[in-house]
Amino acid sequence: MSFFNVIAKKLLIGLTRLLSGATVLWYESQPDDSCQRVYFANHTSHLDAMVIWSALPKKIRNKTRPVAAADYWNAGLIRRYISNQILNAVLIERENVSLKNTPVTIMVSEMNDTYSLILFPEGSRSLDGTLGDFKGGLYYLCKKRPDLELIPIYLNNMNAILPKGRSLPVPMLSRVIFGPPMWLEMDERKDSFLRRARDAVVRLRHLEESYEENDIKSEE
Repeated sequence: MSFFNVIAKKLLIGLTRLLSGATVLWYESQPDDSCQRVYFANHTSHLDAMVIWSALPKKIRNKTRPVAAADYWNAGLIRRYISNQILNAVLIERENVSLKNTPVTIMVSEMNDTYSLILFPEGSRSLDGTLGDFKGGLYYLCKKRPDLELIPIYLNNMNAILPKGRSLPVPMLSRVIFGPPMWLEMDERKDSFLRRARDAVVRLRHLEESYEENDIKSEE
């Protein structure tokens, strides 16, 4: 990585942390660079991937690639530079998908035996912060790579910082909660797995709500 890219990377991490005001919590899990992981989270903002990526320790962050929509991140020089040169994102086409370039095929190829991924199984961003149903991509990725360790994540308040339809973020406090690892079980059906993965994120949301209640009580 060039000197300019190194500086730009540090600036992007600092700016992301400043805008999100993110408190990072590892709940029944811990950072680990000894295995390949898929970090999967709720999705409400274009900042989500950068917030998760910035929240990871440097050694892990350097081996973790966000999965993002090619049509959005290739639109304009700045986005293209950030996605390609800084985030090293795996860009997925949402149109003109064939058997040779399915999102799962691309993800498996791009992560090889080195990289972890950041995914948003809902596919599109939520308008109101509610957690939608998970699409099948996470399941089919794990079918091809059942060795992958899956880490659920709940992002709190990102929809207020940069909601869908807004181009400029509003600095606020948020929280990134990394949950306990899970794996695809042998012979587990798609619907059962996706429900279990979604429930893992929901449990972290309930944990966040309990933190907020305790904060309110302590202020009183």
